[in-house]
Amino acid sequence: MNEKTKNENLERLSIDEFLTSAKQPIIIVLDNVRSLNNVGSVFRTADAFLIEEIMLCGVTGTPPNKEIEKTALGATYTVKWTHYATTQQAVDVLKQSGYKIFAVEQAKTKIWLHEFNSTNEKIALVFGNEVYGVEQNIINNCDAVIEIPQLGTKHSLNISVSVGIVLWELVRRKPL
Repeated sequence: MNEKTKNENLERLSIDEFLTSAKQPIIIVLDNVRSLNNVGSVFRTADAFLIEEIMLCGVTGTPPNKEIEKTALGATYTVKWTHYATTQQAVDVLKQSGYKIFAVEQAKTKIWLHEFNSTNEKIALVFGNEVYGVEQNIINNCDAVIEIPQLGTKHSLNISVSVGIVLWELVRRKPL
């Protein structure tokens, strides 16, 4: 019988260990994400993959917030985050800091996620609003667009699901 591992046996990092651990050179940028549950889920996923930082932009909610915490489950205390009044401000900071910036979106010219090769660059991934996606002016300021292949009838994925898919694909190829 295959027994489920108990939480106390998972050998997870403590908060102090997490804060001092080497992080994946990836920053997540949330472009006007409305759902606080989505924001919390992104924090939790960022914690799971040791992501460097989350940039919360525009109307995207910020901690402390009990609605974010419902899905973050404490990850707002471990994952570094910054708020910017606009996504363009965050993009400007990233460019000045030498990051390659990729919108995760559906676009005419894109790189399929499974074909994307980030090598050892510092990268930022921009995820957009639940209805409108990443703003066109932000896409225009990105280095490229990454698209997640989809096979069914729906034309999009929930943002928190998209974040999980993209991070898993990138991190599994080049773990710390």
